[in-house]
Amino acid sequence: MDNLLEALKQIDVSKISYQEWINIGMALKAEGYDCSVWDNWSKNDARYKQGECDRKWRSFAGSSNPIAGGTIIKMAKDAGWVPYVHENGGLMEWDDIIEYDGDGMIYDPTVSMTPTEQLIKYLEILFKSNEYVAYVTTDVWQNADGKWMPGRGQYDRTAKELIDLLKKHPDDIGAVIGDWKDESGAWIRFNPVDGSGVKNDNITRFSYALVESDNIPIPEQDAIYRKFELPIACLVHSGSRSLHAIVRVDANDAEEYRKRVEYLYGFLDKNGLKVDTANRNPSRLSRLPGVTRNGIIQTLVDTNIGRRNWNEWLDFAEGIVDEMPRLDSLDEELSHLPPLAPELIEGVVRVGHKMLISGSSKAGKSFLLMQLAIALSEGGKWLGFQCKKSKVLYVNLEIDRASCLHRFDKIYKALKLDPKHSGNIKVWNLRGRAMPLDKLVPKLIRKVANQGFDAIIIDPIYKVITGDENNASEMGAFSNQFDKICNETGCAAIYCHHHSKGSQGYKRAMDRASGSGVFARDPDAQLDMIQLETTDEFMAQYADVQTSTAWRLESSLREFGNFKPVNFWFEYPIHKLDDKGILTKHYAEGDPKANLEKSGKRNQSTESRKDEFDAAFDINMEDDGTCKASVLAEYLGIAERTVRSRVTEFQEEYETKKGIITRKE
Repeated sequence: MDNLLEALKQIDVSKISYQEWINIGMALKAEGYDCSVWDNWSKNDARYKQGECDRKWRSFAGSSNPIAGGTIIKMAKDAGWVPYVHENGGLMEWDDIIEYDGDGMIYDPTVSMTPTEQLIKYLEILFKSNEYVAYVTTDVWQNADGKWMPGRGQYDRTAKELIDLLKKHPDDIGAVIGDWKDESGAWIRFNPVDGSGVKNDNITRFSYALVESDNIPIPEQDAIYRKFELPIACLVHSGSRSLHAIVRVDANDAEEYRKRVEYLYGFLDKNGLKVDTANRNPSRLSRLPGVTRNGIIQTLVDTNIGRRNWNEWLDFAEGIVDEMPRLDSLDEELSHLPPLAPELIEGVVRVGHKMLISGSSKAGKSFLLMQLAIALSEGGKWLGFQCKKSKVLYVNLEIDRASCLHRFDKIYKALKLDPKHSGNIKVWNLRGRAMPLDKLVPKLIRKVANQGFDAIIIDPIYKVITGDENNASEMGAFSNQFDKICNETGCAAIYCHHHSKGSQGYKRAMDRASGSGVFARDPDAQLDMIQLETTDEFMAQYADVQTSTAWRLESSLREFGNFKPVNFWFEYPIHKLDDKGILTKHYAEGDPKANLEKSGKRNQSTESRKDEFDAAFDINMEDDGTCKASVLAEYLGIAERTVRSRVTEFQEEYETKKGIITRKE
């Protein structure tokens, strides 16, 4: 691109019009130059005004018909400038200037390295020494249109082997990679292969993507690559009409590679560069630097330009456009419906979705989650629900490592299960190392990358919660971290949370979790466990459950219909399904129906009414010592006016104002 400056020197600024002066400024900006180039050149004119170039430069925002470097080339030619052409019959050597007929644009790929040095540097940047490199030189053929096409080529030599041979033959690339046809050039795969083939399945590292466009002049391609700070590892002139940018995408696997390349291509398309989308595969071939193609060297023009890696570039790119998905046309999508994710827990939640288990502090939630992890690892049942045989990560935030492992051992023994598939459970013990979830998630994603997990269980979330759990906005941001886990790992995110204070039986299952309603509305599946009321007389009838507590599991599901409440026993250390229906007619603690049944309120005395009212107030009292009349009415199964009558009856101890009841000191 330095030759554009040579052309500029041939234009006398004092002899051009104001509009021509503006056009040159716009062309320089379009080609990626700094305003100082235009300003220094403009100083040779008596009309020059300090600061005017800078003001005009900031107003050049681009257009649908941009003025580019060709304008400067044409003006220089009109002024008598003749670009350098090699004397050898128009053929060019590897370090000569390239000029394109017809568009007036020139591009100078001059580098100081020899062809062999270019290829060595290319290999050193893109490959580890022990990685296999796939390239095509002699294995070529012509299609029906006479176009040269690559075959499978070579893929059985490592980068180190090639580099050592290139250093041994510094003046003869052909002695190392084979003699290529000048009319076809040569190709190389920029991602390493496994040494047994050249398909996508043979790719061992998904680090790079190819960006190529040949529908605009090469200087404009170069300017766009640099303007948008693409994290380019190697920039190679194809020997024809394009620059091949080998861009760092740093993907962990094929699926992440696909998503990142799709985003990269979409970003460039939105910003004026029509990329050849046929290059989206990780096994795609690019031009091999250092060899000739129709007498022109396929040149390694530059290396390590733009941002250092994908994440840095993404931060830059998101400042220009957001990373939102495209709009789907329903008629097209209905004819090619995407497959649904498999059911992780049959009829409850799918792989890649979110599930919350809420319950009181006595529910044994951690034991229930460990039991779920075991059911998933073995492909067994959990509270009667069939589980997909899966690999699970259990993130332990609360108890020490030894206690956690002993709990798993006790659960296996209580279930009378042989832990033959316990290797499907990985435990990440983080007691004492917990951190806010937004800081933990990136580390978590790196831990599970390419490990084949279907589910991640985080126990409990109060250890990693950020913000005020009663603030909907802050809890919305917190819950978004679970979306990130699901989207980045493809795993289901399963987590537990505690109930709010007071009795919960009068509430809907989805409203019992502490804090903002976001907890209930964000997950794809919310399961709530609440204790059932049992009497000593009742428990005495069943010798096998006398040390147990009774529980009910209720659901609020997004993907499936809600299931019928499931009753079960918690008999330390496991939860057992009530498959005999013993608990069917029992009420949850705090359920108004249970309270009425016990109270026999139609025959109550003043003393019994007072005892009932005191107990109800204590159970439903808020942190500030008050209770809403409406809450007490719902809990007791009576009208609000009856509650107000009770307050009047017990006015020595209670008072009410605007529906809020307070107990007097």
